[in-house]
Amino acid sequence: MSLLLYQKESLNVRHLQDEDKLFLAKWLSNPAVLEFYEGRDNPFDTEKVANVFFNGEAEVEKCIVEYNQIRIGYIQFYQVNEETSKIRDYGTEEIIYGIDQFIGEPEYWNKGIGTLLVNSMVEYLVEKKQANRIIMDPQISNVRALRCYEKCGFKKVRILPKHEFHEGQYRDCWLIEYKNLQT
Repeated sequence: MSLLLYQKESLNVRHLQDEDKLFLAKWLSNPAVLEFYEGRDNPFDTEKVANVFFNGEAEVEKCIVEYNQIRIGYIQFYQVNEETSKIRDYGTEEIIYGIDQFIGEPEYWNKGIGTLLVNSMVEYLVEKKQANRIIMDPQISNVRALRCYEKCGFKKVRILPKHEFHEGQYRDCWLIEYKNLQT
């Protein structure tokens, strides 16, 4: 298997490798990152990273995001089914993918890199995986991420009440989707 999934401008998305554990542990112990991904009350060390990200889940493709050859974040994608998602809004006649991502280096926030990442992953999933729809479920309070996703063509479908346990309470999330209009 090739490590590089795709390249777009200065962005590389490649499959997760063992030496990425330290980067994931660094990012997922940073309160600025944890505020939006996993929760500040849920920091990761390398052991927890190994258990969560290197557990052999074949149905979830886990990748590192590099910008100008520097590791800056993480993205994963998966075909939506009963094993990979609790969202049951979709039938089996379409190919639907879910994605989750974060930029773990805050100095790379607010520079358009998230938009480049999401747009390029949408392009990859539509072209290489023939996705009809791509969905995400960001917390309604994650305004910066929602702006990014809307710039990338995602539309709000509905609120998922008490969908994600985050920092000691269940939080409402948006179900958002990108529809491939070519199918």
